[in-house]
Amino acid sequence: MAANPPKLKTAITTNERLQNLKNAFESKYGESPLFYACAPGRVNLIGEHIDYCGYSVLPMAIEQNILAAVSVNNSGTIQLANTNPQYKDFTVSCSEDIAIDRDNPKWHYYFLCGVKGIQEKFGIAHLSGMSCVVDGTIPPSSGLSSSSALVCCAGLVTMEANQKSLSKVALAEICAKCERYIGTEGGGMDQSISFLAERGTAKLIEFQPLRATDVKLPDGAVFVISNCCIEMNKAASSHFNIRVVECRIATKMLAQARGLDPSRLLKLAQVQTEMEASLEEMQALVDEVLHPEPYSCEEICKVLGITSEQFSTELLSANTQHVTHFKLHQRAKHVYGEAARVLQFKTVCDSEPAESVRLLGDLMNQSHTSCRDLYECSCPELDQLVDICLKSGAVGSRLTGAGWGGCAVSMVPSEKVESFLQAVRKAYYLPDPRRAAMEKQSLFVSKPGGGAAVFFEK
Repeated sequence: MAANPPKLKTAITTNERLQNLKNAFESKYGESPLFYACAPGRVNLIGEHIDYCGYSVLPMAIEQNILAAVSVNNSGTIQLANTNPQYKDFTVSCSEDIAIDRDNPKWHYYFLCGVKGIQEKFGIAHLSGMSCVVDGTIPPSSGLSSSSALVCCAGLVTMEANQKSLSKVALAEICAKCERYIGTEGGGMDQSISFLAERGTAKLIEFQPLRATDVKLPDGAVFVISNCCIEMNKAASSHFNIRVVECRIATKMLAQARGLDPSRLLKLAQVQTEMEASLEEMQALVDEVLHPEPYSCEEICKVLGITSEQFSTELLSANTQHVTHFKLHQRAKHVYGEAARVLQFKTVCDSEPAESVRLLGDLMNQSHTSCRDLYECSCPELDQLVDICLKSGAVGSRLTGAGWGGCAVSMVPSEKVESFLQAVRKAYYLPDPRRAAMEKQSLFVSKPGGGAAVFFEK
């Protein structure tokens, strides 16, 4: 795997989407783009809500991506436009401190997260002026990482425009960190796969240090993505960050119960490392230490020996200050169980047993059950869609992405793909006019795609 994002030469005229983007750019700015950059979305096959707890995940990049056409100039401004008219133009001065409004997560703020991340990494006082037109094929708020792909694309664009160089790993780490400017406390999976993906293979993404290992998916099955057509914007709601906070508190409660220093530990994986325990032992510890009933702020403060002020400032985030009860047992139980399923999934892929498709499908089904019942990050429409996918011939189906809407990913035997697509279309999309109108971009077979790249016209 090359260390830096590839720089490619491509014939624009042979690619209809690139040609259309070039035309839109020239129409908007009266000049041709200097270069283009793309960053893919992703589908997480297994390992939901565990990257920010320090555990490995198993995603693959999808062919849908964010694409930007860019020119560099001395205007002293960054001009942003989007081919989708619902996303309005935005201009920001290169000499001002870039402000990101986390209470109003508009598309251009995600782009500016990437710009700001590169600016801060290199200490660039005056960024190069840029004109950009962005085009996206990832359905927004669908759990396929459209927002992170936009941040990654912007980071790559800013690096290239300012003639800097970074490795894929460094870019992924910077983009994971700078997306938090918009208020999302993610763990880094989305940005990592966007940069580290390689065509034809899924990846086991491990953290601290960040690294990616090829995972060969079994022959004889394909992965089908289906969108339940309920949108969930992570930055605009507190669901996601509440789960991050619950895992942080559970970490400290488990550490306290085992005589570890809770002030040093923030992630559930760190407790396991300190205890030198197996994931099975950690699940047993959760049952022993944490009660299933929700914890109040008062009970947590009492156990940890902290004040309510410390609780608010050290454990809660800006958009979780209103939360009064926390389901620590359920969240920790999901995380340790899901972390084990990721490792089992990779083991099956590596060893290629005869029944590998069935075994992987079982793990995906267990994952969805845990997401639905323990992590409570599903929704009725997603549960209905997963049920329809299983009845339509999938061996495994689960929500993918943050949840509370968005997509399911299903593992389908290759010989059943056409009948599967027809059955899901008939049972989920066609009875509802709104879903039927969205079906073409909502139900598709996905193959592992390549990672982020910069390219120039031949």
